[in-house]
Parts: sequence; C-alpha cells; structure tokens
Amino acid sequence: MANGSSSRSGSAPSPARYGFSDAVRAEQQLRAAGWWSDAGPSDEPVVAALSRAPDPDLALLAVDRLREAAGSGWAELAEALGSDTALRAGLIGVLGSSSAFADHLVAHPLDWHRLRSKPQQDREPDVAAFTEELLAAVRGADGTTLTGSDAVIALRGAYRGLLLDVAAADLAPVVEPGLPAASFEDVAARLSELAVAALRTALVVGAAELSGREGGDSAEDLAVIAMGKTGGRELNYVSDVDVVFVAESEEALPGATKLASMLMRVAGAAFFEVDAALRPEGKAGALVRTLDGYRSYYRRWARTWEFQALLKARPVAGNVELGQRYVDAVWPQVWTAAEREDFVPDVRSMRRRVERHVPAELSERELKLGPGGLRDVEFAVQLLQMVHGRSDEDLRSPSTVDALRSLGEGGYVARADAADLVESYRFLRTLEHRVQLRRLRRTHLLPELDDKEELHVLARSIGLRSGGRRSAGEVLVAEYRRHSNRVRRLHEKLFYRPLLEAVAKVPTDALRLTTGAAVQRLAALGYTSPEGALKHIEALTAGVSRRAHIQGALLPMLLDLLANTPDSDGGLLAYRKVSEALAETPWYLRLLRDEGVVAERLAQLLGTSKLVPELLVRAPEVLRLLSDTPALAERDPREVATSLRSAVARHSEPSRAVSAARSLRRHELLRIACADLLGLLPPAEVFRALSSVWAAVLEAALDTSVRDVAARPEWQAVPARVAVIGMGRLGGAELGYGSDADVMFVCEPVPGVAEPTAVRFATSVVEQVRTMLGAPSQDPPLEVDVDLRPEGRSGPLVRTVESYLNYYRRWGEAWEAQALLRARPVAGDVELGERFRAAIDPIRYPAGGLDDAKVREIRRIKARVDSERLPRGADPATHTKLGRGGLADVEWTLQLVQLRHAHEHEGLRVTSTMRGLAAAVEAGVLDEQDAAELGEAWTLAMRSRNAVMLVRGKSGDQLPKQVRELTAVAAALGYSADVDTGEVLDDYLRVTRRARAVVERVFYED
Repeated sequence: MANGSSSRSGSAPSPARYGFSDAVRAEQQLRAAGWWSDAGPSDEPVVAALSRAPDPDLALLAVDRLREAAGSGWAELAEALGSDTALRAGLIGVLGSSSAFADHLVAHPLDWHRLRSKPQQDREPDVAAFTEELLAAVRGADGTTLTGSDAVIALRGAYRGLLLDVAAADLAPVVEPGLPAASFEDVAARLSELAVAALRTALVVGAAELSGREGGDSAEDLAVIAMGKTGGRELNYVSDVDVVFVAESEEALPGATKLASMLMRVAGAAFFEVDAALRPEGKAGALVRTLDGYRSYYRRWARTWEFQALLKARPVAGNVELGQRYVDAVWPQVWTAAEREDFVPDVRSMRRRVERHVPAELSERELKLGPGGLRDVEFAVQLLQMVHGRSDEDLRSPSTVDALRSLGEGGYVARADAADLVESYRFLRTLEHRVQLRRLRRTHLLPELDDKEELHVLARSIGLRSGGRRSAGEVLVAEYRRHSNRVRRLHEKLFYRPLLEAVAKVPTDALRLTTGAAVQRLAALGYTSPEGALKHIEALTAGVSRRAHIQGALLPMLLDLLANTPDSDGGLLAYRKVSEALAETPWYLRLLRDEGVVAERLAQLLGTSKLVPELLVRAPEVLRLLSDTPALAERDPREVATSLRSAVARHSEPSRAVSAARSLRRHELLRIACADLLGLLPPAEVFRALSSVWAAVLEAALDTSVRDVAARPEWQAVPARVAVIGMGRLGGAELGYGSDADVMFVCEPVPGVAEPTAVRFATSVVEQVRTMLGAPSQDPPLEVDVDLRPEGRSGPLVRTVESYLNYYRRWGEAWEAQALLRARPVAGDVELGERFRAAIDPIRYPAGGLDDAKVREIRRIKARVDSERLPRGADPATHTKLGRGGLADVEWTLQLVQLRHAHEHEGLRVTSTMRGLAAAVEAGVLDEQDAAELGEAWTLAMRSRNAVMLVRGKSGDQLPKQVRELTAVAAALGYSADVDTGEVLDDYLRVTRRARAVVERVFYED
C-alpha cells in the first residue's frame, strides 16, 4: 500500500491509483495546484497526464516548484494545461523525464509559453530561426551585441529554452499517445541545427568581443566546419560538438585563430564544449589552417581515421563559401583512402582501440562503445562507405541511417538486415537521448541493470510499459539486450555479407555487389590472395542447399576471425577442406552456428596450424570439445589411457584393434594440439599427455599382438611375459608431437618354458607391434624405434633381464649407461618392467660416479654429435635439438650430472629433464640459476619444436625463416598477434645463449 493511503476513506480515490508513490504528499501538491478535491481529481486530463509521465513523482514535484515560481501567473498556466493538449503533453513529458529542465523552468517560469500549440509551419523552425532567437537574446537595446558574462547568461537561457522545445516535442507522445511522434532522425536533426545556430551565434559574440563593437570583419576570414554527429545531422541532447576551422589566407590566420578560440570559449560557457581535436595533428596541431595547409596535410600525412572523420564534414558557420571550398577540396581524398597501403593495419588498429576503450565492468551498460553498441553500427557503416562509396555516390551520406538505407538499396547489405540495423540504431540512440535528458549530462551509460527504479523510469520515457509478469524495467532490459545482440550480430555480418552474396551469385535485386568490390573487401581484411579466397567462398556457398545457406551465415564471422590469424588465406583453405570433408556430418555446421566459441576457436586453430585440419577431417568429434574447456584441456592422461586400452580390447582382430588405437590416438593428439594452441594446457602437461597417449597405444598394441600370436597353432598359449621400456623422451614423459617412441623390449619365460622359446615368442609379438604401428597412415607416424637396444640395429629385438645385464656388464659403453638414465617401464607386464628398472640401476647410477676416462668419452661423443649430426645448412643458433643451448645441450649436461652424482643422491634418479634439474639443485650439485636457465631453454626448445610441427603439419627441428611461418610459430608459442618476428627470434637466442654458457661451464669444465 502506498505511503499514507491507509488513512484515506475507503470510498475516496487515492493519488496512488495514478502512479504516485507518496499518496499523501501527492494529494497535497495536487490540491495546491487545484487539481484534486475530496471527491478525487478535479482536472482528470491533467492528473491522468501526470500518471503517464515517465516519473510521475518527479513531474508532480516539478509542477509544484513551477507553481511557486510562477506566482500570480500560475492560474494562466493551470488553465492552459487543462485546455492545451500539446502544452500539457510536452511540459509534463519534460518534467517527468528531466530534473535539469525542471530547474530551468523554475529559473525561467515564463518559458512554458514556448510549448503552447503552434501552427504547423511554426513547429519546425530552421537553423535561421534558431540563430535569430539566440542572437535576439544578446542584442542590446541600442542594437549592439552583448559580450562577456552577460552574453553567456543570456545565451545559456535562450539555448536551454530552444532545447526545451525539442525535448517537449520528443516526449509529448509518451504522455499523450495520440500526438504525432517525432522520429529519432527528426529530433537529432533539430538538435544538430540548434548546435549550428549556437556556433553561428558564438561566432558573432566572439567577433564582438574581439572588435569591441558589434560585428567585425574577421568573421569573414574564418569558416567553421562541423564534423561528427553535428556534421551528420544526428547530434545528441548533450554532446561535444566537433569542428574544424579554416582561414581564408595566411594573412588572416592570426585573427582567425583568435576568433576561433573566442568562439570555443563562448560556446563552451553558454552551450556545449566545442572540440577541435579532429583537426590535423589533433590537439598538438594548429587550431586554424588555410585551405592549402589542409590540402597539403591530407595529401601527405593524414591517417585513415582522419578521412573517416571527413565523411561527415559540412560548413556551418562563418564564411560558408570558404567552408564549401574546404569540403570540395578534401572530399575526393576520402574516397581514395581505402587504396592506401596502410589501410588494413589502420582499420585493425582502430578496431582494437575501440574494443579496449570500455572498462569490462561497464561494457554491458555502455550504449556507445560497448559490444552491440552505437559504435558497432557507425564503424561498420563508415567502413563500407569508404570502400564502396568510391564507385557509388549514393553511399556518401553523412547520416548513419541514410547511409544504411543506401547500403540496403544498393545491395551491399540485405534489405532486411539494413532495416533491422536501422531499427536497433534508433532504439539505442533514443535510449541515449533519454539517459542524457535526466540531468542534461553527457553520458552513454544505462543505469545499473539491477536498479529497478531508474530502469522503470527510463522504460516509460521511451514508451515501454509492463507486460505479462515483467515490469517495465524488465521489458526494457530484455529489449536492450535484444537490440544489442542484434547489432553485434549484424555488425559482424554487415562487413562481409555483401561479399558472400556476390560470390554466391544470388540473383536478387537487393544484393548485387560486384566481384571486384568483393576482392577489395577481402584485401581490406588482410587476405593476401583475395581472388583465391573468393574461390573458396564461392565453393562453400554455391547452390541453394541448407548446407550452403548455413555456410553463408557462418562465413561473415569466420572471415573476420581468420583475418586475425597468422595465415588467413591458409586458414580459409583449411576451412574449405574441413567443410567439404565433413559435408555429410549433420551436426558440424549446426555446432559452428550455435556455439560461437567453437567458431572462434576453430578459426584460430585453422589460421595457425596445418596439423589441426589434417587431423580434424579424421577426428571431427573433437570439434564438440571446443566449447567445453574442461573436456578439452583437463582430461586426466590416466583416464585417457584406460579408455584407449578398453576400446582396443574389444577387437580380437589385430588390424581392427590397431585401427581403433590409431583412431583414439588421433582424437587425443588433436585434443591436445587444440588445447595447446589455445593456451589451455601448460607445456609440461602437453609433454606428459603426449607421452601417456603413446604409452597407451603401445600397451594396446602389445596386448593385441600377444593375444594374436599366442593363438597361432605353433603356440596355443602365452609362453612369455613382455614389458616395454620407454627410452629417451618417452621414458622421461616428455614427448613432442613429432617424436618417435624410443623403446626396448624385455621378456621373461613363464614357468616351464625355455628361454629361447620365450624370446622367439616375444620377438614375434614385437615384430607385429612394430609392423602394425608403423604401417602407412594419414596420421602422424607411429615409429617404434629400438635402436637404443644393445648392439643397436644388429642386436636382438628382445632380451631377458639377465641377457641385458650380461651385455651391459661385459660390453656396455658410457653412452649406453647414459641412455639408460631415461629408461622406465611404460607398457606390458608391470612387475617385469619394475624388475628391469631395478636391475639396471647399478649400471646407470654407477657406484662412485664416473671416472675421468668415461667423462672424457661422453664429452668426446657430444662434440662429435655437435659437429656431425647437425644437418647440412642448418643454423646452429636456431636448431632446437642440436643447436647451441638446445635440447641436446641441456639433456647431455643434466645426464652427465646424474652419471656423476646419482649414486649418492637418490633424488637425481629420475627420468624427467625438468625434475632432474630441480633434483640437481636440491642435491647441491647444480647452481639454482644455472638450472633455471637450462630449464627455460629446454622448455622453449621443446615448445618451439612442437610449434613447428603444429604449424607445418610435419616435424622439424629448425625455427622457420619464412616470416609467415615464423609468425604462426610465434602465435603457437603464445605471442600476441601483432608481435614482431624479430622479437621472437631475439627471445629464443637470448634464452639459448644463456643456456649454452651454462653448458660450457658445467658440461665441459671439470
């Protein structure tokens, strides 16, 4: 129940019924105005109008203040409110929306007369009428022009009165829905023309102040050019007014500059801030230039955004003929800006700046700069104008709404899309007007979305009411989000849709963009081969199938996303190949359409990596994971291994079992690559996951082969147990994408079986494992490398534990003990593998460490590797494996430390490089800083090697020299999109150089 309503008689109506929150106070104010009696409202039309005000309480309070200020004139106003519908609607609409206008009317109580009904021809005064009224305010009794504070006070009141006229006409239909509504364009045009009148008046007053008398000749030496929304006749209620000043000649510059400064001072004090920052060189540049000065600047130095600003330039004050000469001089240059070499980077830079401008906590409420805001519309429209307006003069309107209509009519934008965007732009601009009217302050920010009272008032101010179970504020928020989302969607689509319609050759009168314009659009996006890109787009959108239709809806967004990747052309080609390969996959396009994050991530992946699309066409199910970060990046490797082994175990036929293993490996390899490229997996987790997948494949292949071989007639049973020992980076759980699996196989006969029989059986199993996994495939190869076994390629594939020990004890060399440092069981019989591990400990961790001869031998071998194994033509500075400070340098250094000290420090008995470095520091045998520099270099080299594989789709140890490939490698390493490739190389060289210094000191010095 409203405050005070409980004290009223049950039969008497309460002001609460009319929307007043404090019924007692409202009744007092209504009675004082003469509009309420004991029986209820005595002037129903007025009270009803107050109830329809955006904020009835604010409107009634303002009326009460106005009554007191009017004094004896109140009776006339009260009578007029009852009889004049236009006055009633306009005055109450303004007072119920704006506390600032209430203050103005209290200070100028006679200004209500301005709002009386007028003949139609008097309701739309032009700029001349506005100017005359403002000039009349500063015209003294003797015909001279007021100056100084007197002029400012007079102009402020007169300008506010004219602004009141505009606001009243704008808001009147909210209070009296039967009155004709002014469109947003009409309101914005009136505000713009009022601003022009204000500039002209400020120029007159400024000239008078400078000359010390009325008028002054210097005004003829200056032209005022309106820019921005004033130039485009789409100004807000409260806004800076952007201008550029032009002087007639060099001789006139000093006087013109003084006059321009005076204009800005007068206007700033009386009307609004005049902003001249769009002039050449911005605030650091000369305030006024001659026409020749502007020509020279725009021809030689101007940037793209400056030409974009000139789209709305129009002469408005001062020497209009001079102003028109300025526009005529610069106008042709606007329509060649898109041909400039720096056009694309400038456009991208502007877009990034706009996106970074809005604080994250305000973006949802920011009407102008936020996602789906006004700037989205304006920026997209202006960009299309600059590209296509060169050949189509119909697109050269300074008005956003008119330009949108022209884009639709000309076929550059679908008619329906243009109409939707116009509707949403009007809605957002109207909201912007209403939030500014509240206190006549420059703002583009909606109230907090949980501020029910403010949202309720704002909703009513644009004519929204409650509906169903939703309050007016909730209806407003829903409408705002609908329009904002639509703007964001159409903003993305608008930049590309005409291109797609032309390429797809849809025969429609509404959409007829030429192929040439399509090429220009793609070039503007940064595609190096626009013609090739057109062919891909044409292939994807050809025909009238549902698939082609969905592609047409997806490609605008994907083209934009791909344009921000290192290889937009390669990414588009990859997208075409993936789409063609998955053409019959029913959920593929729906997923991209309905899950925006999938499209964003897919574009990033395709524009960076050649490996991803190669895997994707054979493992499309991974696409579903792109919208689920935990599923993509947080899967436990042990769970993956268990799933893989279980899936393979369901197949008794070896070929099918291995095919299943390959399929699951492909899935996991792609999942890991996607998570890696998207920055969702730390490097150590990438290495561990890849190693776990390899181990699981070996496990599954071994199990299958054991079953298959044992089922052969010559066996009929399993005569031996087999274990797989991981060596190298597999043993260290540090595999990369292109790594082979270095392994050794160990066997043991079951009770009652002779050792030769067990070895022969195990050898058959191992040969089948290697054959099946090494069979040709479209996937990255599965090479099982057994060259680290005793006697190398000439030695047996499988030995027993005792056979291995006999060899190592009698014939083992230092490098073989070194290789065993990374040996660990990865598959097969667990107990056997652990026994092998324990058995080789005395060999790889020799008692007393290494003697000097063996240390020299290891150093000799390392030197030989450095000199002989580096490929011909390779750059040792950037070879990730054998180069200076690369993987081999770090690993050999740590392994020498382990061979020397692991016998006395158990912590060093690990197979992982990074864990080994940490253990060496803890044991006190390696300096902490040295270990940190070695670890950083090793990790960077591993990541770089992986990045090369991801980018090229094939393994490689050398950092690429070609800029595009190196840019993609940089992206895979997590560098920003605009990084200089020189910085990437410098980082790598700096890190590896430091590591090499440690190697020289630790590995080669005693």
